[in-house]
Amino acid sequence: MHNVDIAIIGTGTAGMGAYRAARKHTDRIALIEGGPYGTTCARVGCMPSKLLIAAAEAAEAVREAPGFGVHAGAPRVDGAEVMDRVRSERDRFVGFVVDTVEDIPPSQRLKGCARFEDPHTLRLDTGETVRAERIVIATGSVPVRPGMFDVVGDRLIVSDDVFDWTDLPGSVAVFGGGIIGLELAQALGRLGVRVRLFGKGGGVGPLSDPAVRDAAAAAIGTCLPFDPDADVEGITREGDTVVVQFTEDGAQREERFDWVLAATGRAPALAGLDLAASGLRLDERGRPQVDPLSMQADGGHIFFAGDVAARIPLLHESADDGRIAGDNAGRFPEVLSKPRRTPLGVVFTEPNIAMVGASFAELSDAACAFATGAVDFADQGRARVLRQNCGLLRIYGERGTGRLLGAEMAAPRGEHLAHLLAWAVQAGMDVDTALEMPFYHPVIEEGLRTGLRDLSVNLGRRIENPPRCIDCGPGA
Repeated sequence: MHNVDIAIIGTGTAGMGAYRAARKHTDRIALIEGGPYGTTCARVGCMPSKLLIAAAEAAEAVREAPGFGVHAGAPRVDGAEVMDRVRSERDRFVGFVVDTVEDIPPSQRLKGCARFEDPHTLRLDTGETVRAERIVIATGSVPVRPGMFDVVGDRLIVSDDVFDWTDLPGSVAVFGGGIIGLELAQALGRLGVRVRLFGKGGGVGPLSDPAVRDAAAAAIGTCLPFDPDADVEGITREGDTVVVQFTEDGAQREERFDWVLAATGRAPALAGLDLAASGLRLDERGRPQVDPLSMQADGGHIFFAGDVAARIPLLHESADDGRIAGDNAGRFPEVLSKPRRTPLGVVFTEPNIAMVGASFAELSDAACAFATGAVDFADQGRARVLRQNCGLLRIYGERGTGRLLGAEMAAPRGEHLAHLLAWAVQAGMDVDTALEMPFYHPVIEEGLRTGLRDLSVNLGRRIENPPRCIDCGPGA
């Protein structure tokens, strides 16, 4: 029997954040891991996916070179070399994480899958028992495998499987127009894999602004077949081939693929925990109510952090969750509510898709009095120089105060625009102050200035907008 002050289940980003925060209060900690060490991000998430995307961007740059008058011939993509780099660099990132975990004193680390025996007792599948005054659950998430794909058998993969490929396949049907589906479908398509992306319900990543959603779908649709609300009539298996029947433009079609990639989301990894024995009140999905400002579940001694908390499945949010949960577990029964950072999310498609602050849907549902400023990147100066001139950015500002509330975008180099806007929103900046900031020429950020000017006019703070130009006219 291990008697500790705090048991932390999971050694991913959230679990390690909780451990470091809890250590400020006590050394009587049990850090429990049932699988291999290494975060979701490092093993199967943001890092290996960005390695695949980087290879895809390199191939696309070669294809686009003739548009600049530079001719190098069609790219030859060696799938084995691409995947070897993805796996080796992935393993390097994982190695850094493993080294960090293994630096923790062995007396504080336990290997095994934990389940609740009662609100304070955890039983490991090794037979060991842990008695803890407080518990942090940071078990992460797992890919969803809808039953509709059962017929596919071993021709079905999820995103976690992609990064163990030793070569690129010939063709993949990707199901899911969310973040994972968009990134992997576009990357594989650019690497020469025949890809068709089937969405559902009209969604394009996390976007809620209809105008931005349409712009994003159009941009992604230029490089691969993408239907955000696909009408799939059937999926069958013929030998090593998957046959998908669907309707396109009113006509019935059939297409064969080597693989089906189910990118239909991830769910909190709760299986095996036996939360019913934890004493927590659970909803119909078997999940407790978790306070996002304290990460406390049901007002008690159990805290959740990271993807398992079913809040915002992003690394920086998981790290914050872990720090809050670990600190509150350490100081319990005193529990502090911690302010959260301005929401920020980026999808690494081309153009980048990004969400900052309050979304269009949130502001609309709250009946908030807001105005919108927009910029279309079709004629934005730097975007045209780079031949990346597509996409739309929409910024939302509060009527009366002019305070920046949020933004949605499908924009070239949107990862950088999103950070600038997130900092401005978190700082409580208004549109006038934002327009007083320096803007260099020629940069993509001048497009942000255009959107801010449009927002200022629509808020009634400016009486006119400069003529539409490509950021290089008189008095830009």
